[in-house]
Amino acid sequence: MDLRYNLTEEDFLHFNLFHLKNSQTAKKSLMLQRFVSPLFFLGFSYVFSVILDVPFLAMFIPFFILSIVWILFYPKYFYSHVIRNVKKMIKEGKNEGLLGNHVFSLNEDGFSEETSSGETKVKWSGVNEFKEDDKFFYIYNSSVSAYILPKRDIVNEEEVRNYIKSKLQQN
Repeated sequence: MDLRYNLTEEDFLHFNLFHLKNSQTAKKSLMLQRFVSPLFFLGFSYVFSVILDVPFLAMFIPFFILSIVWILFYPKYFYSHVIRNVKKMIKEGKNEGLLGNHVFSLNEDGFSEETSSGETKVKWSGVNEFKEDDKFFYIYNSSVSAYILPKRDIVNEEEVRNYIKSKLQQN
């Protein structure tokens, strides 16, 4: 079964966000940064009230408001920061074959991916995980990288999903 598709920068960015939102390590990091930082803000309110000889409540209220704003908006900042960095990394190096036209061939032994820079073959035993969202299938070959298959270019999503799952269950 051959699948032909064009992988765009937006598709790659979507995968990175998907991976972050589903990674336990990234979730922990986000939660830690989201909730520990406001504790420091509140600690600063006490320190500044002592240093500046200002009533504690006068310092606490602005830092408390800052903490609430941080908790509410930090996830949006976190994900946009990641997207900016991924865009920079795409632009800084050679990425032939990452974006552009792909031919993805599924067979009994595994699959192959052909791009402008070459061909990669993977056995089903080399697949770590299979995930999907509403727009893509992701065939993970490691804990941080995956083959990205856009559903928009797949005629029969259910057939592809079932085929991949059946091959992974056999291994």
